[in-house]
Amino acid sequence: MTREDILAAWNAHLSEGRRRSPHTVRAYLATAARLLDAGEFADWPSLARADSTVLRVQLARRRTDGISNASAARELSALKAFVAFAREQAGYPDPAPPRMRGPRIKKGLPRPVTPDEAVNLAVAVEEDASEPWIGARDRAVLLLLYGAGMRIAEALSLTGAALPLGETLLVTGKGNKQRMVPVLPIVAQGVADYAAKCPWPIDKTTPLFRGAKGGPLSQGIVQKAMARARIVLGLPASATPHALRHSFATHLLGAGADLRSLQELLGHASLGSTQIYTKVDAALLLDVYRNAHPRETRE
Repeated sequence: MTREDILAAWNAHLSEGRRRSPHTVRAYLATAARLLDAGEFADWPSLARADSTVLRVQLARRRTDGISNASAARELSALKAFVAFAREQAGYPDPAPPRMRGPRIKKGLPRPVTPDEAVNLAVAVEEDASEPWIGARDRAVLLLLYGAGMRIAEALSLTGAALPLGETLLVTGKGNKQRMVPVLPIVAQGVADYAAKCPWPIDKTTPLFRGAKGGPLSQGIVQKAMARARIVLGLPASATPHALRHSFATHLLGAGADLRSLQELLGHASLGSTQIYTKVDAALLLDVYRNAHPRETRE
């Protein structure tokens, strides 16, 4: 068995068996390749024998590259998954990976944009586009992120079968899990405007959002368009496409939405991922309080 055979099997397991995102597959493949290059692993049984000491040494090598705690935690997660897969292939009765705790990660609070900033960003990307249909396209994507709380990958995975948008939309998220999200009239109108202007034919099997040459629209194009827009509007670098999804969640929570409903709308696997927005909302309220009630200076 060659190195390429091992990586090909790992790739198939991730992309076809686990249906992981292309980004995750690339990252996990890179981690596996580094482990294979660092040790003498000729087949599944040799990989299956990799224990916590092997993983700790490999993680130490990556630390010398200057990776952060978050990156180290992701690296360890990928290593453990790879070893677990190797143990399955080797026929281990218990294919569980080696027990090893990763570095502690302090979760930072996402920084949402205000409703006005979200609308202004959608308008700015439309005005900055090289062609009217491209402007309508970029505006429609941002409206989906903010108005429906979709991940950028979810929005770009939509096909023409979603047209015309109704009051709800079936979204396929991480792990191929589906959920129903509400569609605001302004969002439906924005997508319809783009579809009417798009020069490329859109049918039920083709991507809804198209690139300038007719292929599927890439995330990088949307990210660059928003980066230009935030510079024009004087917004911080934290104003990314994903920040619009954070804003959707934060503003709904502030309007009285309960956590369970918000979890379903966002497609979070665990409630813990949703609970972070309670801290965001509290932080926003504190900012409002401080701005409205500045401390008096005393002599």
